[in-house]
Amino acid sequence: MSIPKSPCVSIQRNVYSMATTDGNSAEIVMYGDIYEQQPVDWWTGKPIEGQYILLSDFLADLEQISNCKEITIRMNSYGGDAGVSNTIHNRLRELARNGAKLTCVVDGVAMSGGSLIMCACDTVQVNPSSLIMIHKCWCYIWGGYNADELRQQADQQEAWDKMQVAIYKRKTGLSETVLSHMMADTTYMTGREAAEKHFADEVLEDAEPVSIAASADGRSLFVRGRQMHMAPGMFAPDHIPTVTPEDPTPDVANINTPVVTGSQEGGISMTEQELREQYPDLVAQVEANARAAGNTEAVSAAVQAEQKRIQDIDAVACLYSEEMVREAKYGDKACTAQELCYRAAQAAAQKGGKFLNDLGEDAQASGTAGVGAAAPPANEGGEETPEQIRAQAKADMKAFQENKEVR
Repeated sequence: MSIPKSPCVSIQRNVYSMATTDGNSAEIVMYGDIYEQQPVDWWTGKPIEGQYILLSDFLADLEQISNCKEITIRMNSYGGDAGVSNTIHNRLRELARNGAKLTCVVDGVAMSGGSLIMCACDTVQVNPSSLIMIHKCWCYIWGGYNADELRQQADQQEAWDKMQVAIYKRKTGLSETVLSHMMADTTYMTGREAAEKHFADEVLEDAEPVSIAASADGRSLFVRGRQMHMAPGMFAPDHIPTVTPEDPTPDVANINTPVVTGSQEGGISMTEQELREQYPDLVAQVEANARAAGNTEAVSAAVQAEQKRIQDIDAVACLYSEEMVREAKYGDKACTAQELCYRAAQAAAQKGGKFLNDLGEDAQASGTAGVGAAAPPANEGGEETPEQIRAQAKADMKAFQENKEVR
């Protein structure tokens, strides 16, 4: 016998909420990244701070509103774990098959796994400034692998991609070929573009604009002034305006217009704000170069060059120690990814040289240099007999051991 559910449910977690007042309609607010369990720092084992929607919690809470006939999901998520997102998608589709009317309103972004959950809803409403992103699945690989193992991993990745294509195809009606190409290109869509491609059903033309801006390094988005960090290896598209200190949520009516402030002394692009906070010395150099050029184009080029430097270092960061990477990015001798690789090679060469030097010192201290060579053979043929060779080897080893004991 099932236990009757209370018509009034109010669940408030750090990054999402579920609520119903009449047992018939409910609202879910999903503002966070989607994971199976709490992410932890690989080096320290400590939980990573962030906005994480965890599978077990979400499904348990969803069960409490599963009898509702109308469920609205308000979405703002970069995605996360593809398997978890697929599980939530399938659970929502089950509710839809049981008669629930599902509506998703993309308040900010629905990227990656967030777009999979969005597509579980038969009605998707977007703001003109909402962002939808789809891409192919990816994973981290550590260790050594042969060609067969790498092909097997690629086959697994393709299976995950086919799963996503199936979800997008049901929602949009687009062909598998078109969807595969869009995913391979990591396609970003504004609200209207998503509606044109049938990822969305309605554009909320009269809705209050949602302010979206990117951090200077492209690794975070600010939605309604709330910072959300993108997954490793992901960067905001170039057409997203960057945040300024005066206005952390700039107007996105003209999303292609860069956010620049300036003075009569020569405009300084405020896209450097986050760079200024993290490594002020480098930004000071960028500013000096920009002033010398006397135009904002120079500022933009300098900032883009700095962003690329950081991104290039991140691409090879897994090969080197955290200390080396941090020094390359923000230290007194900050450098490019190429210089980081050269420094690492130098450090390895110095370490190898020290090893050889220590080995030579040990050999000298052992006294092996004083061990005499074998006596000339006494036989008429001029060659040592096997017995002579064994005898000399034993004598040499005995002398070596005696010298080590003296040390």
